[in-house]
Amino acid sequence: MPSELKQADALERSICAAVCAGNGLKAREIAKQLGLDHTMVNQTITRSGLLRELCWQDRDYRWHGLVKQARPHTGLQEFSGWYGTVSLFLSQDEQSWLSALEQGCTNIGRSLTDTRGLIHSFLDCRAQMRTLFRDLRQMLGESCLGWELVFEFRLKRSRHVRIYADVLVITENRVFSLEFKMKDAVDPDEVLQAAKYCPYLEIVFGPGYEVIPVLVLTRAADLFRFVPIGRAGAVLPVCSGDMLFNVFNEYLRFLSD
Repeated sequence: MPSELKQADALERSICAAVCAGNGLKAREIAKQLGLDHTMVNQTITRSGLLRELCWQDRDYRWHGLVKQARPHTGLQEFSGWYGTVSLFLSQDEQSWLSALEQGCTNIGRSLTDTRGLIHSFLDCRAQMRTLFRDLRQMLGESCLGWELVFEFRLKRSRHVRIYADVLVITENRVFSLEFKMKDAVDPDEVLQAAKYCPYLEIVFGPGYEVIPVLVLTRAADLFRFVPIGRAGAVLPVCSGDMLFNVFNEYLRFLSD
């Protein structure tokens, strides 16, 4: 990512965090807090498609955030096909969960035109997540039941850029962004796709969360490794569904070596 884009994302992230924490601040107050000129604050918000979607201004010209940057993430459901706790997800039968997801996708403007293909991918994703939490409950106990879970997260970055994250798993201080593909081989373009939403999710969730992009290949088996993200010099985890728990262990360290 070019340095000027990194700087822009960092500025958006700091402004969004200030707005969400204060939840009713004027541009001058935000600027003073961040050491900026107040015109830069207003210009950054109004020019950023992402911030315009995440922030709103009242009649007194005070800025408010739509998504709370702490658990529970109040407002997150407005951008999600399905949002709730892991406990709620596990308690819903397949049809109840699918109906709620379809209604949520309609609410956020997620196209369901390819109904047969989408439903198949939704149910495949659901099965993978149920396997993950079966494994995690055996390893972590019931503590993971309070984590937040999002299916089909949708945001607008600009007129031509849409952010579609398949699944977000939100722990105490990390957001795992899972990109699911019904394949068994690593495609470099899909690695880039899994990684590209990370800077935007960092803006949504704020500095208190580490965002971890993951590519999950549901037709593979016994796969877990880190692969390069293009030529950026960074890597991200790629795994099969049956090895997804290893990604969480890599960052949460609940298994002994």
